[in-house]
Amino acid sequence: MRALVVRGGWEGHRPVEATEMFIPFLRGSGYAVRVEESPEVYADAAEMAATDLVVQCVTMSRISAEQVAGLRAAVEAGTGLTGWHGGIVDSYRASSDYLQLVGGQFATHPGKEPCERVGDQEDNYLPHTVHLTDLGRQHEITAGIDDFDLVTEQYWVLHDDLIDVLATTTHPTREWHPWHRPITSPAIWTRRWGKGRVVVTTPGHSLDVLEHASVRTVVERGMRWATRTGSAS
Repeated sequence: MRALVVRGGWEGHRPVEATEMFIPFLRGSGYAVRVEESPEVYADAAEMAATDLVVQCVTMSRISAEQVAGLRAAVEAGTGLTGWHGGIVDSYRASSDYLQLVGGQFATHPGKEPCERVGDQEDNYLPHTVHLTDLGRQHEITAGIDDFDLVTEQYWVLHDDLIDVLATTTHPTREWHPWHRPITSPAIWTRRWGKGRVVVTTPGHSLDVLEHASVRTVVERGMRWATRTGSAS
């Protein structure tokens, strides 16, 4: 099996350190791993056709029409795609073709009460729960994992209904926020695209969150599940 790790973009998500956490798992699971520091490789049709799994960690940044077309074609033909947090759902904001491929887009991460903010990333760290759905309790990526609590960024995601939601998180109403009822957002999902499989895990803002036992388990199982299969079933 061949895994392609594509990383870069905003340094706040520690793309190098974060992906390095999972490369030993990939190699130990039998993958030959190639690492690229930009999405240029997506335009290489031969390389992508030989890739069984793409692990992407690129927050924001830009992608060319040729690169996103190459990624879409590869996934449609059976290459798996997975990632976490902004590295997959806050990538390439200007590319609607990319957004359609992954099925969801980061919108915001609500913050603390204004009087509690000090001007750093922790202003957006809120206690919240990731709730497994009925599908999630049965799916091989999340089976056996209970609902779990985190104190980190809680992603609010815009999405379509082609995703299969394995876990959700709910944003409550607070007097300093403008919405008027709780909003439930997908936190972990899969997506079928042609013969390919996509897995998105929205927790993962910092290395300690990726080290959380449940988050790490989901990411690693998601890599295996997304990998090209003979039947692509």
